[in-house]
Amino acid sequence: MAIPSIAEVRKAIIARPGKPFELAARDTSGRDVFDNKEEAETSLKKDAACINELKDKLYAEGKRSLLVVLQGMDTSGKSGTIKSVFSDTTPLGMEVKAFKAPSSEELARDYLWRVHNAVPRRGHIGIFDRSHYEDVLVVRVRGFAPLEEVEQRYDQINAFEKHLSENGTKIVKFMLNIGYAEQGVRLKERLQEEHKLWKFNPGDLDDRSKWSEFMSAYELAVQRCSTRHAPWHVVPADSRTRRNAIIARIVRGALEEMDLNWKDPGYEPGSFDFG
Repeated sequence: MAIPSIAEVRKAIIARPGKPFELAARDTSGRDVFDNKEEAETSLKKDAACINELKDKLYAEGKRSLLVVLQGMDTSGKSGTIKSVFSDTTPLGMEVKAFKAPSSEELARDYLWRVHNAVPRRGHIGIFDRSHYEDVLVVRVRGFAPLEEVEQRYDQINAFEKHLSENGTKIVKFMLNIGYAEQGVRLKERLQEEHKLWKFNPGDLDDRSKWSEFMSAYELAVQRCSTRHAPWHVVPADSRTRRNAIIARIVRGALEEMDLNWKDPGYEPGSFDFG
Protein backbone atom coordinates (compact mmCIF):
# COMPACT_ATOMS: atom_id res chain seq x y z
CA MET A 1 0.00 0.00 0.00
CA ALA A 2 1.39 3.41 -1.00
CA ILE A 3 1.83 6.29 1.41
CA PRO A 4 -1.44 8.27 1.38
CA SER A 5 -1.33 11.71 -0.19
CA ILE A 6 -1.68 14.81 1.93
CA ALA A 7 -5.15 15.34 0.44
CA GLU A 8 -6.19 11.80 1.39
CA VAL A 9 -4.96 12.22 4.96
CA ARG A 10 -6.68 15.57 5.30
CA LYS A 11 -9.96 14.15 4.00
CA ALA A 12 -9.80 11.30 6.52
CA ILE A 13 -9.32 13.46 9.62
CA ILE A 14 -10.72 16.93 8.98
CA ALA A 15 -13.84 18.11 10.77
CA ARG A 16 -15.53 19.88 7.90
CA PRO A 17 -16.63 23.42 8.78
CA GLY A 18 -20.38 23.75 9.01
CA LYS A 19 -20.98 20.00 8.82
CA PRO A 20 -22.31 17.72 11.58
CA PHE A 21 -19.59 16.24 13.77
CA GLU A 22 -19.74 13.29 16.15
CA LEU A 23 -16.57 12.53 18.06
CA ALA A 24 -17.65 9.01 19.02
CA ALA A 25 -17.81 8.10 15.33
CA ARG A 26 -14.13 8.96 14.82
CA ASP A 27 -11.56 6.16 14.77
CA THR A 28 -8.76 6.28 17.34
CA SER A 29 -6.49 3.61 15.80
CA GLY A 30 -5.35 5.36 12.61
CA ARG A 31 -5.35 2.11 10.62
CA ASP A 32 -7.72 3.51 8.02
CA VAL A 33 -5.09 6.16 7.21
CA PHE A 34 -1.87 4.16 7.65
CA ASP A 35 -2.58 0.44 7.57
CA ASN A 36 1.13 -0.35 7.84
CA LYS A 37 3.29 1.11 10.63
CA GLU A 38 6.45 0.82 8.53
CA GLU A 39 4.87 3.00 5.86
CA ALA A 40 3.90 5.48 8.56
CA GLU A 41 7.51 5.62 9.78
CA THR A 42 8.79 6.11 6.22
CA SER A 43 6.26 8.86 5.60
CA LEU A 44 7.17 10.60 8.85
CA LYS A 45 10.90 10.64 8.06
CA LYS A 46 10.31 12.13 4.61
CA ASP A 47 7.89 14.74 5.86
CA ALA A 48 10.09 15.73 8.82
CA ALA A 49 12.94 16.51 6.40
CA CYS A 50 10.62 18.53 4.15
CA ILE A 51 9.20 20.43 7.11
CA ASN A 52 12.72 21.54 8.04
CA GLU A 53 13.43 22.91 4.56
CA LEU A 54 10.06 24.64 4.37
CA LYS A 55 10.60 26.13 7.83
CA ASP A 56 13.87 27.64 6.58
CA LYS A 57 12.02 29.22 3.65
CA LEU A 58 9.40 30.61 6.03
CA TYR A 59 12.15 32.07 8.23
CA ALA A 60 14.02 33.57 5.26
CA GLU A 61 10.85 35.12 3.87
CA GLY A 62 10.02 36.66 7.25
CA LYS A 63 6.50 37.74 6.31
CA ARG A 64 4.16 35.02 7.59
CA SER A 65 3.98 32.44 10.35
CA LEU A 66 2.48 29.01 11.04
CA LEU A 67 0.69 28.17 14.27
CA VAL A 68 0.28 24.49 15.15
CA VAL A 69 -2.27 23.84 17.91
CA LEU A 70 -2.09 20.50 19.74
CA GLN A 71 -4.99 19.74 22.03
CA GLY A 72 -5.85 16.44 23.69
CA MET A 73 -6.43 14.53 26.89
CA ASP A 74 -3.48 13.59 29.10
CA THR A 75 -1.20 10.94 27.47
CA SER A 76 -2.58 11.68 23.98
CA GLY A 77 0.95 12.61 22.95
CA LYS A 78 1.31 16.36 22.54
CA SER A 79 4.99 16.50 23.55
CA GLY A 80 5.74 13.25 21.70
CA THR A 81 4.22 14.71 18.56
CA ILE A 82 6.45 17.78 18.78
CA LYS A 83 9.55 15.64 19.29
CA SER A 84 8.81 13.37 16.31
CA VAL A 85 7.21 15.65 13.72
CA PHE A 86 9.87 18.32 14.18
CA SER A 87 12.75 15.88 14.76
CA ASP A 88 14.75 17.27 11.83
CA THR A 89 13.86 20.89 12.45
CA THR A 90 16.57 23.24 13.67
CA PRO A 91 15.64 25.53 16.61
CA LEU A 92 16.04 28.73 14.55
CA GLY A 93 12.57 29.96 13.70
CA MET A 94 10.78 27.63 16.11
CA GLU A 95 8.68 28.59 19.14
CA VAL A 96 6.99 26.17 21.54
CA LYS A 97 4.55 27.26 24.24
CA ALA A 98 3.11 24.86 26.80
CA PHE A 99 -0.01 26.29 28.42
CA LYS A 100 -0.47 25.35 32.06
CA ALA A 101 -2.89 26.71 34.66
CA PRO A 102 -2.97 30.51 34.29
CA SER A 103 -0.91 32.60 36.69
CA SER A 104 -2.38 35.35 38.85
CA GLU A 105 -1.05 37.89 36.35
CA GLU A 106 -2.79 36.09 33.49
CA LEU A 107 -6.03 35.70 35.45
CA ALA A 108 -6.08 39.47 35.92
CA ARG A 109 -6.56 39.84 32.15
CA ASP A 110 -8.93 38.41 29.57
CA TYR A 111 -8.38 34.72 28.82
CA LEU A 112 -6.96 35.33 25.33
CA TRP A 113 -4.28 37.78 26.50
CA ARG A 114 -1.68 35.14 27.30
CA VAL A 115 -2.48 33.30 24.07
CA HIS A 116 -2.14 36.31 21.80
CA ASN A 117 1.14 37.10 23.52
CA ALA A 118 2.46 33.66 22.50
CA VAL A 119 1.47 33.75 18.81
CA PRO A 120 4.56 33.09 16.64
CA ARG A 121 6.46 35.97 15.13
CA ARG A 122 6.61 36.43 11.37
CA GLY A 123 8.97 33.87 9.86
CA HIS A 124 8.41 31.38 12.68
CA ILE A 125 6.56 28.16 13.35
CA GLY A 126 4.79 28.29 16.70
CA ILE A 127 3.52 25.20 18.50
CA PHE A 128 0.93 25.32 21.26
CA ASP A 129 1.01 22.37 23.68
CA ARG A 130 -2.55 22.91 24.89
CA SER A 131 -4.03 26.26 23.96
CA HIS A 132 -6.85 28.77 24.26
CA TYR A 133 -9.22 25.81 23.90
CA GLU A 134 -8.55 24.98 27.55
CA ASP A 135 -10.94 27.86 28.21
CA VAL A 136 -13.85 25.96 26.64
CA LEU A 137 -12.71 22.49 27.72
CA VAL A 138 -11.39 22.20 31.29
CA VAL A 139 -13.05 25.49 32.20
CA ARG A 140 -16.39 24.15 30.99
CA VAL A 141 -16.07 20.71 32.59
CA ARG A 142 -14.73 22.05 35.90
CA GLY A 143 -17.07 25.01 36.06
CA PHE A 144 -14.23 27.51 36.43
CA ALA A 145 -16.34 30.17 34.70
CA PRO A 146 -20.09 30.71 34.40
CA LEU A 147 -21.61 28.72 31.53
CA GLU A 148 -22.91 31.86 29.84
CA GLU A 149 -19.33 33.18 29.67
CA VAL A 150 -18.04 29.91 28.24
CA GLU A 151 -20.79 29.97 25.61
CA GLN A 152 -19.56 33.37 24.42
CA ARG A 153 -16.02 32.13 23.99
CA TYR A 154 -16.59 29.97 20.90
CA ASP A 155 -17.44 32.99 18.77
CA GLN A 156 -14.64 34.97 20.41
CA ILE A 157 -12.13 32.25 19.59
CA ASN A 158 -13.34 32.09 15.98
CA ALA A 159 -12.96 35.87 15.67
CA PHE A 160 -9.48 35.71 17.25
CA GLU A 161 -8.32 33.00 14.86
CA LYS A 162 -9.81 34.85 11.88
CA HIS A 163 -7.90 37.94 12.94
CA LEU A 164 -4.65 35.95 13.06
CA SER A 165 -5.25 34.32 9.68
CA GLU A 166 -5.99 37.67 8.07
CA ASN A 167 -2.75 39.06 9.47
CA GLY A 168 -0.32 36.45 8.17
CA THR A 169 -0.62 33.52 10.60
CA LYS A 170 -1.76 30.23 9.11
CA ILE A 171 -3.40 27.99 11.72
CA VAL A 172 -3.54 24.19 11.80
CA LYS A 173 -5.37 22.63 14.74
CA PHE A 174 -5.10 19.02 15.89
CA MET A 175 -7.24 17.22 18.42
CA LEU A 176 -5.31 14.12 19.47
CA ASN A 177 -8.12 11.59 19.77
CA ILE A 178 -6.99 8.88 22.17
CA GLY A 179 -9.32 6.09 23.28
CA TYR A 180 -10.30 5.56 26.91
CA ALA A 181 -8.65 2.12 27.11
CA GLU A 182 -5.37 3.31 25.57
CA GLN A 183 -5.21 6.26 27.94
CA GLY A 184 -5.48 3.81 30.85
CA VAL A 185 -2.53 1.83 29.50
CA ARG A 186 -0.39 4.95 29.15
CA LEU A 187 -1.24 6.26 32.60
CA LYS A 188 -0.09 2.93 34.06
CA GLU A 189 3.13 3.18 32.03
CA ARG A 190 3.89 6.46 33.78
CA LEU A 191 3.89 4.68 37.12
CA GLN A 192 5.85 1.66 35.89
CA GLU A 193 8.61 3.32 33.84
CA GLU A 194 11.14 5.48 35.68
CA HIS A 195 11.66 7.95 32.84
CA LYS A 196 7.90 8.60 32.68
CA LEU A 197 7.14 8.78 36.41
CA TRP A 198 7.69 12.54 36.55
CA LYS A 199 4.78 12.97 34.14
CA PHE A 200 2.25 11.29 36.40
CA ASN A 201 -0.20 13.58 38.14
CA PRO A 202 -2.94 12.14 40.36
CA GLY A 203 -5.17 14.88 38.98
CA ASP A 204 -5.09 13.08 35.63
CA LEU A 205 -7.20 10.34 37.19
CA ASP A 206 -9.78 12.89 38.22
CA ASP A 207 -9.99 14.10 34.63
CA ARG A 208 -10.28 10.48 33.51
CA SER A 209 -13.27 10.00 35.81
CA LYS A 210 -14.95 12.81 33.87
CA TRP A 211 -14.14 11.28 30.47
CA SER A 212 -17.64 11.59 29.03
CA GLU A 213 -17.90 15.24 30.08
CA PHE A 214 -14.55 16.01 28.46
CA MET A 215 -15.51 14.20 25.26
CA SER A 216 -18.73 16.22 25.08
CA ALA A 217 -16.72 19.42 25.58
CA TYR A 218 -14.25 18.43 22.85
CA GLU A 219 -17.07 17.57 20.46
CA LEU A 220 -18.68 20.95 21.06
CA ALA A 221 -15.39 22.81 20.58
CA VAL A 222 -14.74 21.05 17.27
CA GLN A 223 -18.32 21.62 16.08
CA ARG A 224 -18.30 25.31 16.85
CA CYS A 225 -14.70 26.19 16.04
CA SER A 226 -13.86 24.26 12.88
CA THR A 227 -13.81 27.09 10.36
CA ARG A 228 -12.53 27.69 6.83
CA HIS A 229 -9.65 29.76 8.15
CA ALA A 230 -8.81 27.34 10.99
CA PRO A 231 -10.36 23.87 10.60
CA TRP A 232 -9.96 21.14 13.19
CA HIS A 233 -8.16 17.89 12.35
CA VAL A 234 -9.20 14.99 14.60
CA VAL A 235 -6.15 12.71 14.72
CA PRO A 236 -6.31 9.05 15.81
CA ALA A 237 -3.84 8.89 18.71
CA ASP A 238 -3.87 5.28 19.98
CA SER A 239 -0.83 4.57 17.78
CA ARG A 240 2.05 6.98 18.37
CA THR A 241 3.60 6.14 15.01
CA ARG A 242 0.43 6.70 13.00
CA ARG A 243 -0.43 9.84 14.98
CA ASN A 244 2.94 11.41 14.23
CA ALA A 245 2.88 10.45 10.54
CA ILE A 246 -0.61 11.87 10.08
CA ILE A 247 0.25 15.19 11.72
CA ALA A 248 3.51 15.47 9.76
CA ARG A 249 1.55 15.04 6.51
CA ILE A 250 -0.80 17.88 7.42
CA VAL A 251 1.94 20.23 8.68
CA ARG A 252 3.94 19.67 5.51
CA GLY A 253 0.82 20.33 3.45
CA ALA A 254 0.09 23.55 5.32
CA LEU A 255 3.60 24.85 4.67
CA GLU A 256 3.47 23.86 1.01
CA GLU A 257 0.15 25.67 0.59
CA MET A 258 1.85 28.87 1.74
CA ASP A 259 3.86 28.76 -1.53
CA LEU A 260 7.07 29.79 0.20
CA ASN A 261 10.08 31.00 -1.75
CA TRP A 262 13.60 31.92 -0.83
CA LYS A 263 13.85 35.64 -0.17
CA ASP A 264 15.28 37.68 -3.05
CA PRO A 265 18.09 39.84 -1.58
CA GLY A 266 17.88 42.23 -4.53
CA TYR A 267 21.39 41.78 -5.90
CA GLU A 268 23.24 39.40 -8.19
CA PRO A 269 25.56 36.84 -6.55
CA GLY A 270 28.37 37.77 -8.95
CA SER A 271 28.24 41.48 -8.17
CA PHE A 272 30.80 41.30 -5.34
CA ASP A 273 34.56 41.09 -5.50
CA PHE A 274 36.08 38.92 -2.78
CA GLY A 275 39.58 39.72 -4.08
